[in-house]
Amino acid sequence: MDTNVILDVLGADPEFGERSRLVLEEAAVTGALVINPVIFAEVGALFDSIEELDELVPESLFRRDGIPWEAAFLAGRALSVYRRAGGPRERILADFMIGAHAAVAGFGLIARDRGYGQHFQIEVLDPGEFSPPTTT
Repeated sequence: MDTNVILDVLGADPEFGERSRLVLEEAAVTGALVINPVIFAEVGALFDSIEELDELVPESLFRRDGIPWEAAFLAGRALSVYRRAGGPRERILADFMIGAHAAVAGFGLIARDRGYGQHFQIEVLDPGEFSPPTTT
């Protein structure tokens, strides 16, 4: 998942917080919620201690996977293509690492940025487009 989805929930984002929470709950039922060191670092930037971070992103809910070397290479290649195409954002290596990790591992990605799908040909579940299942 993209870091912003976790931040939506932790920060109770008024626009995306509830939808992101519902998507995470649904995904937890149907599969694993996987984070990597990049996501852990980006979320961790908001906290003063690793204990606090561990409590809010517990291993009992979020599986912690390393980033394969192949994913690091793929991220660099995708970043290079992005820059040659005139991509406007400067500091996005972390996003490319997250997307490449999902691609190499064969994961889908929960993210509000649909660009992951075009760079890595992965399924992107956008909380902004999520409709929770209805109960009758």
